[in-house]
Amino acid sequence: MEQERNIDKLAKHIINLGAFAIIAALCWYFRSVLIYIIAAFVISLIGQPVFRALKQITIKGKSAPDWLLSAFTLISIILILALIVTQVVPIVSGIIRDALAMNNSITFDRDMLDRINAWIISVFPGVGRDFDLVSFTLVKLKDATSFSGVSNILGSVASIVVSILIGVFSIVFISFFFIKDDTLFGKIVGALVPDRIEESVGKTILDIEILLSRYFVGLTVEVLGVMLLDFLGLWLIARIGVNYAIGIAFIAGILNVIPYVGPLIGDIVGIILCLILKYGAGVGLDVNVWLFILIVFAIMQGTQLVDNFIYQPLIYSTSIRANPLEIFIVLLVVGHIGGVAGMLVAIPAYTVVRVIASRFFYKYKPVRRLIPDRDEENTDSII
Repeated sequence: MEQERNIDKLAKHIINLGAFAIIAALCWYFRSVLIYIIAAFVISLIGQPVFRALKQITIKGKSAPDWLLSAFTLISIILILALIVTQVVPIVSGIIRDALAMNNSITFDRDMLDRINAWIISVFPGVGRDFDLVSFTLVKLKDATSFSGVSNILGSVASIVVSILIGVFSIVFISFFFIKDDTLFGKIVGALVPDRIEESVGKTILDIEILLSRYFVGLTVEVLGVMLLDFLGLWLIARIGVNYAIGIAFIAGILNVIPYVGPLIGDIVGIILCLILKYGAGVGLDVNVWLFILIVFAIMQGTQLVDNFIYQPLIYSTSIRANPLEIFIVLLVVGHIGGVAGMLVAIPAYTVVRVIASRFFYKYKPVRRLIPDRDEENTDSII
C-alpha cells in the first residue's frame, strides 16, 4: 500500500514536471507575446496612479467612464514619449554629431587624456596602441543613437518598421485594458494556477503591482529629477547653451537608470562632451580647461548626491524595502549573469521574488531572516 502511494506521488511529480516543461516551452515559443504583455504591464503600473487620480474627479457625484479615463491616461503617456522622441532625441543626436566633427579640430592641452589613454592601453592591451578614450566614447554614442546601427542588428528596415508597428499596437492595446482594470493581470495569472492557491496568488499579484507601481513611478521621477538638475547646472553655471545642456542632461538621466555604474558613465560622457563643445564650438565658461572640468564634474556630482540621498532612498524604501547591502549583492549577482541588461531588471525582478517568498516560502529560515517584518510589509503594501 505504501509502495503504491509512493508510486502515485512519483507519478504526480512527473506530471507536474512535464506540465512545467510544456509551459516553459510555450513561453519560449511565444516570448514576443510575453514581452508585449510585460511591457504593457509596466506601462499600466506607471499609468495606474494617474488613472486613480482622475477617478477621484467627479461632476455631480459621478466620475468619467473607466474606458475614457484609461484612454486619456494612455494617450498622455504616449504624448510624453512622442515628445521625447521627436524633440530630445534629435538634440542628443545633433550634439554627438557635432562633437564627432569637432573632436579632430580641438586644440586644448590633451596631456592628461593622453596619459589616461596610455594607462588604458597598458592595462587592456587588446584595445590597440591607437586607442583614444574620447573618440571611443563618441563612436559608441553615435552607434547607440544611429538607426542604421539598429537596422544592422535587427534586419531590414521594412521588417523593423513592421515589427515596431505590431509591437507598439499590441502594447498600447493591452495597456489600455490593464489600466482600465487593475485586477486583470491578476485574473490572468490566477486562471493558470490551482484553485487552492488562487486567492493567495491574487493577493501576491496585488502586492507586486502596488510595489512595482511605486518603483516605476519613482524611477521615472528620479530620471526626470536628474535630468532637470543636470540641465540647470550645465545651462546656468557651465553656460554651455540650452540645447547642449538638454542633450547632455538627457544622456546622464537615461544612464542613471543603470545602478551604480550608470551615473559614473554619465559623468564621464558629460565631461567629455562639455569639453569638446567648449573647445570646438566655443561655448561654456571662459575659464581654463582644468577649472572647467572641475565645474562640470561638481555639477554632475552634486546631482548624484541629491539622487543618492533623496531620490533613491525614497524609491527603494517604498518599493522593495530591502537593505542597501541586500540590493547591492543582488545587483552584483544579476549583473555578473546578465550584464547591464540584467542590472536594469534586477530590482523589479527581486521585488517580485521577495513578495512571492514572503507569501509562499516564509516557513523557511532563510526567508524569515531576509524578510523579518513580512506582516508589516504586506500590510503596508495594500494601504
